Amino acid sequence: MLRRLEEEKVFKDPVHHSVYVQDATIWKLINTPEFQRLRRIRQLGTTYLTFHGAEHSRFSHSLGVYEITRKIIDQFERNRYKDWPQEEKLVSLCASLLHDVGHGPFSHAIEHVFQTDHEKWTCDIITGDTSIHRVLREVGEDFPGKVADVIRKTYGKPIVVSLVSSQMDADRMDYLLRDAYFTGVNYGSFDLDRILRVLRPYQGAIVVKESGMHAVEAYLMARYQMYWQVYFHPVTRSSDILLRQIFRRAGELYREGYRFGFLLPPLRQLFEGSLTVEGYLSLDDALVQAAFGQWIHEEDRLLSDLCRRFQNRRLYKYITLESLDETFLDRLRKEWVEIGLHPEYHLEMDTPVDLPYDLYKPGTEPDVKEKPPILLLDEKERVSEISARSEIIRSIAGLHQGKYYIYYPEEELRARASRLKPETRELLNLQ
Repeated sequence: MLRRLEEEKVFKDPVHHSVYVQDATIWKLINTPEFQRLRRIRQLGTTYLTFHGAEHSRFSHSLGVYEITRKIIDQFERNRYKDWPQEEKLVSLCASLLHDVGHGPFSHAIEHVFQTDHEKWTCDIITGDTSIHRVLREVGEDFPGKVADVIRKTYGKPIVVSLVSSQMDADRMDYLLRDAYFTGVNYGSFDLDRILRVLRPYQGAIVVKESGMHAVEAYLMARYQMYWQVYFHPVTRSSDILLRQIFRRAGELYREGYRFGFLLPPLRQLFEGSLTVEGYLSLDDALVQAAFGQWIHEEDRLLSDLCRRFQNRRLYKYITLESLDETFLDRLRKEWVEIGLHPEYHLEMDTPVDLPYDLYKPGTEPDVKEKPPILLLDEKERVSEISARSEIIRSIAGLHQGKYYIYYPEEELRARASRLKPETRELLNLQ
């Protein structure tokens, strides 16, 4: 199934130094329009409004995931591990490369508002009438379906799925290192080379040699820190809130029959819920931000203000609370209405939640979306789940919930401060 290129191709990369492409199928996939589109999709969505260096793309991340997977498989083959099925190499590399091809512009915001799923779009692109599908079919009629099954986590050999989707997969390892590099923080640093050296295929799964436990602890701590210091940064959450509100308001206006001054066909399809694969692939960050730039001039004052805020980084201010109840929120919503603000758009409560590591629970049935646990292999070839051996991992495992944040447009509230209740003015620091 593997068809080597006459000459190896090399991408220079700031994280892995070099990304090596040796197979003709991989090279063809990289050069498809659908994969090249990922150059126009930011990896971290709105995070560039908080960390100005976070301009890297899903294209570079996808190459990084491919490269890590290639290194893992090469290590398995170099050491002649019998538990690695060599015939699965190409499907693993293709799934790693293509795992994010279905991401849309600011994808998580779009997914939240329009109830879409980037993994479903990925599979639709792989199995639909696309250049990617045609390249994969050159390998075999059933090959696109095999790659899609890896993305769906239904592929017949779980060891292949775990390379792309597990609690220590190539996807996570690349995005932690890459996102830390481009945001300029040190939280995401861990010893990737050491982890790659201690991975082993064993009885249909990928396990970690016991001596590598401390490297895995550092990896999980890096993930824990990156979520709370970067991905859940309250300023980034504020920009995400604005983004979701823009899409929500535009969708409401479309359903009400509002006549937009500027509305490209893919956005119209998005609002109608009739997006085709072709239409979806025409959506990228540039198209969406071009729409935002035009919507600043729309007659709807709410949509215009939201877009102006996003384009000019006039984000909502926030306050932090240790606890929150619905009675308190209802009081604020009523007060917002009384002073002429829209409680659904000018008041948002947010609390980030993360699961740094999902402990294995003996006797429970695994969910199809659940990530397999990290397993340690000792010198006597006994396997144990890592949290049973590591106090550090037990200490960060389980559901972690952050503080409560209330977001609001400071300028509008300050202009109406005299009409607010004294306790509200004090809460929002508007005295």
